[in-house]
Amino acid sequence: MKFGFIDLQAQYRAYKTEIDQAMAEVVDSAYFIMGPQVAALEHDLQAYTGAPHAIGCANGTDALMLAMMAIDIKPGDEVITTPFTFIATGEMIAILGAVPVFVDIEPDTFNIDATKIEEKITSRTKAIIPVSLYGQPADMAAINAIAEKHQLHVIEDAAQSFGAEYQGKKSCNLSTLATTSFFPAKPLGCFGDGGAVFTSDEQLAEKMKILRVHGQNKRYHHRYIGMNGRLDTLQAAVLQVKLKHFPEEVRARHALAARYNALFADMDLVTPVVKEGRSSVYAQYTLRVQQRDAFCAALAEEGIPTAVHYPMPLHLQACFGYLNYSAGDFPVAELAAKEVVSLPMSAFLTHEQQDWVKAAIVKAGVIG
Repeated sequence: MKFGFIDLQAQYRAYKTEIDQAMAEVVDSAYFIMGPQVAALEHDLQAYTGAPHAIGCANGTDALMLAMMAIDIKPGDEVITTPFTFIATGEMIAILGAVPVFVDIEPDTFNIDATKIEEKITSRTKAIIPVSLYGQPADMAAINAIAEKHQLHVIEDAAQSFGAEYQGKKSCNLSTLATTSFFPAKPLGCFGDGGAVFTSDEQLAEKMKILRVHGQNKRYHHRYIGMNGRLDTLQAAVLQVKLKHFPEEVRARHALAARYNALFADMDLVTPVVKEGRSSVYAQYTLRVQQRDAFCAALAEEGIPTAVHYPMPLHLQACFGYLNYSAGDFPVAELAAKEVVSLPMSAFLTHEQQDWVKAAIVKAGVIG
């Protein structure tokens, strides 16, 4: 048996008629930039997350930049975040001339360890960016409390957790600002690049709407130095269709993750931990495996794809060498980077495929 890491083809076949029609309407209208589907999607995103404002944008990386530009992050400012995430989180801090200040992670959730944040706050700290990694929000109540105490902004990087919950509220509505990505492989993905910014602050919402169109508040009049961060109308149309089916997909992901857990219960595998009061959308179903290279090679022999998110933490990346971090500075993140491996996961994964994954792991004999 062979199958993909994420079955986007099966998802398209399931919604093909609706998606084709939605895309054809955009093509017929030729309203490719900021067409009515963008505003309609933003309304639907607000309704789904409960966030008062949603602003569609070109991708999740631009979403991070928009959020930081909105709160005036400037050169020399410090922004606290995790070293165990995709490069975009730290990259956008650095692009704006600010300094990424890393905090180690929890060993079970892989999210930023909220108990270690306060010791990193200085007079230059302006914001905290917790990443809701692998589909589960970080400890947002604790992080928000620290931010309020020190008058800091919180931006939830929810690129992997759209649809997850924390204490009864949806990810993207857990702090004043949040960002997400609609990259095709995300739990809610479009047919190219796409993203969104969420906020409970009306002034920040209006500013980000202006920033995403070159800082333009009316045609050829520019209030701010901005960017070209618009969401394509075609992508908005695709997302509108997929969002209608998304709650059902989230339920399927929960059930499939629970089934993986049950399949592996009698094996020496460290399966995902979801903290009480939270849910995960399992953007990745991620294990810890000490013999990772052998594990991945053995599964590949059986036609089963795996992925590593992420093999090198940010503080050890060459591009951040100027920050003068060293190996050993964040031991939990560094160990995770050596052990994490993700198995195939999507709402369209079949039980037969899951059974094949387990059989391949048993056959490989390289676990623990």
